[in-house]
Parts: sequence; C-alpha cells; structure tokens
Amino acid sequence: MAEKRTLRIALAGNPNSGKTSVFNCMTGARQHVGNWPGVTVERKTGHLSHRGYDIEVVDLPGTYSLTTFSVEERVARSFVVDERPDVVVDVVDSGNLARNLYLTVQLLELGAHVVVDLNMWDELQASGARLDRAKLTELLGAPVVSTVAQTCEGIEELLDAVVDLAEDRVPRHRHVPVSYGGHVDDVVATLAGAVESAAGGREALARLPARWVATKLLEGDPEVAALVAGGAPALAAVREAAARGIEHIAAATGSDPERVISEGRHGYVAGALREALTEATVDRMEISRRIDNVFTNRFLGYPIFLLFMWLLFQLTFRAGAYPMHWIDTLVNWLCGTVCAGLPDSILTDLFVDGIVGGVGSVIVFLPNILILFLGISFLEDSGYMARAAFLMDRVMHALGLHGKSFIPMLMGFGCSVPAIMATRTLESRRDRVLTILLIPLMSCSAKFPVYLLVGGAFFGERAGSVVFIVYLLGVVAAILLGRLLAKTMFRSAPEPFVMELPPYRLPTPKGLGIHMWERAKLYLQKMGGVILVASVVLWFLGAFPRDEGARTRVEAEASSLRAAGTVEAVAQADRLVEELDSTQIANSFVGRIGRTIAPAMGPLGFTWEMSVSLVTGFVAKEVIVSTLGVLYHAEAGPGEPRESLSRALRNPASGITPLAAFAFMMFVLLYTPCVATVAAVRREAGSGWMWFSIASQLSLAWLVGFGVYQIGRLAGL
Repeated sequence: MAEKRTLRIALAGNPNSGKTSVFNCMTGARQHVGNWPGVTVERKTGHLSHRGYDIEVVDLPGTYSLTTFSVEERVARSFVVDERPDVVVDVVDSGNLARNLYLTVQLLELGAHVVVDLNMWDELQASGARLDRAKLTELLGAPVVSTVAQTCEGIEELLDAVVDLAEDRVPRHRHVPVSYGGHVDDVVATLAGAVESAAGGREALARLPARWVATKLLEGDPEVAALVAGGAPALAAVREAAARGIEHIAAATGSDPERVISEGRHGYVAGALREALTEATVDRMEISRRIDNVFTNRFLGYPIFLLFMWLLFQLTFRAGAYPMHWIDTLVNWLCGTVCAGLPDSILTDLFVDGIVGGVGSVIVFLPNILILFLGISFLEDSGYMARAAFLMDRVMHALGLHGKSFIPMLMGFGCSVPAIMATRTLESRRDRVLTILLIPLMSCSAKFPVYLLVGGAFFGERAGSVVFIVYLLGVVAAILLGRLLAKTMFRSAPEPFVMELPPYRLPTPKGLGIHMWERAKLYLQKMGGVILVASVVLWFLGAFPRDEGARTRVEAEASSLRAAGTVEAVAQADRLVEELDSTQIANSFVGRIGRTIAPAMGPLGFTWEMSVSLVTGFVAKEVIVSTLGVLYHAEAGPGEPRESLSRALRNPASGITPLAAFAFMMFVLLYTPCVATVAAVRREAGSGWMWFSIASQLSLAWLVGFGVYQIGRLAGL
C-alpha cells in the first residue's frame, strides 16, 4: 500500500443514518449520479483528495442487512464481494446503535475492511448517553470514529482512519468471530472446513471467507448455494455437510438456522453495547413521536400536509416573482439590443424569435424552480416527507394500491423516468405495471414551468393556489384511476407496507444547496439541449415558407406611412405589419399543422398555437413554453419592444380565456408524457402497456379538458 496513491471506499449504512450527508461532506459538488449496472437503483460516486491520496467514494444503497431479499441488499453485497473496495465506511446512527450495528456485524463477517462511523454523535451526547469508543473498537475489531455530518465535523478524522486502515496502520484491526451459540458454532466450523477444501477448484468460492459462506449456506442463501452447485466430489461434500448442519441446528434449537444465526448477531451487538454504552437519559425519538401525534394524526395529518404544500406554492410564486421579473427584463433588453444593433435579416429573426424567444421563455422560470426544489429538499431532509409518504400510503392502501408503490410515485414529482425505473424494487409484475401507469399523472418538474406561465398569466395573485390545485388533482386522478384499474385489470389483495419514520432534524444549508443544485442542473441542461433545438426547429416551421415579395411591398408601404409622421399613418403602418405577420405565421408550416389539429382541440377552448405546443410538448414538457414563446413573440415587428410571454398570452388578441387556460393546465397534467417517459414505460412494462398508457392518458386529458371548458361555459365562467 505504500506506493498506492489511489483508494476506493464504499459508504454503507441503514436508511436515515446520515450516509448521504457524509457523502456530501466528503465529495461536495464532485459527484456523479447514475445507475448500478443492470439495475435502476441510484448509484452515486465522488472523488476527493486526502493526505496525497485520490479517493473514490461509492455511495451504496441504504440497507438494513446483506441478505438478498431486495435490490438494494443485492447491490450492496455484490459491490463489497465483487469490487472489493479498499475500505468500507459503515455509517451508523449513534442514536440507534442496536439496529445499525447489525449491518456492521454482517460486513465484518464478509471480510470487509470496515471503519465504523458513529454519525450524529452530537445527538447521542445531548441525550445523556455515553459510549466508550475505544472499548467498542476492541470489541468489534474495527476502528470506530465519530462524526456530525450536518456540520461536517469529524470528517477529516474519518478519512484519516480510512487511510490508516488501508495502509494497515491499525494494529488491532481484526474481524472478531461472531458466536451464534454452542450448537451452531461447531456446525459452522465443520462446514467452513469443508468449504475451504472445496474452494481450491472454484475461484468465486476461494475469494470469500469460508466461515461467511458456511453461515450463508445454513441460512439458505440462494446466491451462495449456487456457488457450491456442481458434480465435483468436494462440492457435493459441502452440500451434504450443510444439509446435516441444518438438520442438527433445527433439532437442537427447535428453530430454523436463519433465525438462530440472526439472533446470534443481535446478541453479539447487545453484548458489545452492554460493555461500551451507558444508556441515554433522554430519548431523542420522544420529541419526534410527540410531533407525529399531530403531523401523522388520522384527522389532522392531511390538512397539515395540504397546508404545507399550499404554502410551498405560495412561496414559489411570491418570492420567485422578483428574480423572475429581473430575468424577463434582461431577456427583453437583450432582444431590443439585438434588434437595434443588427440589420433586419433572417439570422436576426432566428436569434431573437427562435433562440432568445424560445429558450428565454423557459429560463425566466428558473428562480421559481430553484425555490420549489429548495422547499422540497427542506421537507425531505427534515424528515417530514417520510411522514407525507406514510399519510398517503394510508389513502392508497385503502383504495387497493400497493403501499410500497407510493415511493416511486413520490419520485414522479421530480422526474417520471427514474420513478418508473424505480418500480423494479416492487416484487410482483402486477404492482410494477400498475404503478408505472400511474406515475405519469404526477406533476413532474418539467410540467411546472407550464403551470407557472399559464397560472401567472391568467390568475395573478391566485396563481399559487391554482397550481396547488392542479398538483392535488393529479394525485386525485392517480388514486381514482388506480382504484379503477385495481378493481378491473389488476385484481389482487394489497400487501402491507412498513416505512421507517426518522427523527426530525434541521437540514443543513450545504445539504439543501447540493440537493437543489442536483435538480436545477437537469433543468439547465435541457436549456442548452432539447429546448434550444426545439426552439430553432419551431422558428423554422413558423418562418417558412416566406413570401418575400409581399413582405417587401408591405414594409415599403409601412415605411412610407411612418415617414408621413401623422398618428393615423403610423397606426396604419403598424396594422399593415401586424397583418403581414399574422398572414405569415398562419401560412407557415407550423400554422398548417395547427389548423389541421385545431378542430379536435377547439371544443376545449384551445387556440391553434396552444394545440401546436401540446404536440411539441411530447418531446419535453418545457418545450410547450418555448413553443408558445416562439409563436407569440413572432408577432412582434422589427425593432418593436417585445412583450413578455405572459402579457402576450393575457392579451385579448391571443384568443385565450382564463377558463381555457385552466383547461389547458389540466390537459398538460394528464396527457401523454414526454418521449423519454414513454420509452421507459415500454422498457419496463412492454410495448402493449406503452400504447395503453398513451391512449388512456390522451383520452383522459381530452375528456377532462372538454369537461372543464364546457361545464365552465355553461356556468358562465
């Protein structure tokens, strides 16, 4: 190790142990997010430098054990076994040592080089508990350090321990064998000897600790059992020894070996804590339980949740209005400067109406997006979002939906694609397909700019409440559709769902900033990618074919009228230019497309421009905003001041009424998702369910939009 200047470490730990905070403290913004090969559980990697080492940090999925019952457990165990990281940092919640150290014991049994990180150390000290870290180090046979990841306290000492262990500078580091009791230990020792004898002929078996293989065979682990399959006499001897051992343990203890071994691990942890831990005088979960008596109350919990969501949308609109206005002013200034400084040409039109008009129409909502994500990150990091999932699980479970399905549906508020892929963690195909069909009804972050634009343009001070209602109606639609499908196409009894409720904590500014930036970065990447390309294509479709002869004649006549200098002449010149622009856009490619689909969308109150934007929104929902920006900004004459898109939509000349605007928002909420989501549905559920999803959502969106508009008209709205 003396010549090695690179290290790879893995972060392991229970959910809610603060593992993500430790990862953020270590790597800061130097992170990469992807998926584990072959599965869709999120994989985070990061890099840092410490004491001359380039350290790669791999954040393993949160898990309570290293069995193979879930995707997270399989991923974590496979990485430790196959990738063999130099050090595994086991992040432990200091307030829940008995539960968290169970994973520590399994990592030690696996032969990993473990550093135990007692995170949230300040909370343990504040509770009145006292832990002898040196004693715990001796009992576990692994270095034990303490951190407070919320403030990054102790991270340097943790990295020092990682480097020392990797360089074998920790003399007392040893893996202490866990005793499972006399009846079991003898069986494990005998079986481990048989495994060592057979390992010489099988490489995959030889690189695993024989004692760990023996315990897993006794537990009936299918992946380990596959390692000793085959006709070789030594492997057959291992299988026979395992079968005899299972019979012996069952006869001697009256219980199955898996339970006896699990009890042995728990007993080992309990014994170590009796030696090293003085119990707390204050239960830190007591405060959380008292708050939960209100926040998760069956009667008060739902109104409180709705109030928090309403306040979040109000904050998004009101606090975001100022920077949104600044960006809008900047975009208009840029357009005016370009128009004044460049000659009237097709390239100027491309830049002003295509690039700035399209991308600028979307980027103006960046402050609102940042505020929304900041609020969601605060709710997640504080622990309240887990309570929201708990509350909604009650509703979904009562309506016949799988409680565990709410987790990917909750992810759908960020982006539907990873949410759909996350359904692989659901055990049955029935649950996966049903959840996949419902996820697109959640209002993903790509739909939010559309709500911001239309809501802000037509509903003013009430925009936050209107957008909140749209989000809420998406959840209601998913619940009702899920109930219908569960009673017809997906009949089966719902399964129970258990969710851990972590203690409430005050989020850190750094953690909030990283979470907010991770989400906002995707939004900005779309600005320079799909939205830019779509805006240029839409400008081309709206600018061609061009009648240059008619344009030359009209512009010459308008110049002559303006030269006259009278108010009537200037007004007539403006009317001539407006008529020319209207004729151009109506006769363009995009105008022809709009007139083709307008009859189908007219009963919903949509103009042809709105109809075209829905077609382009199939690429990405933000493109709806850029499409409207290109189409409505295309009507500004050369050198004229450009209206903001909100004012252009609100202008009576646009032909859009508040009722039609709300029907439009409902259509965007419910209709066919973006092409990336459709591809994810096809990949995860099959082409048949993909076409069903497209047809059903498009039909639902049209029917709801039609109902909103026509019923509203009858009501005199």
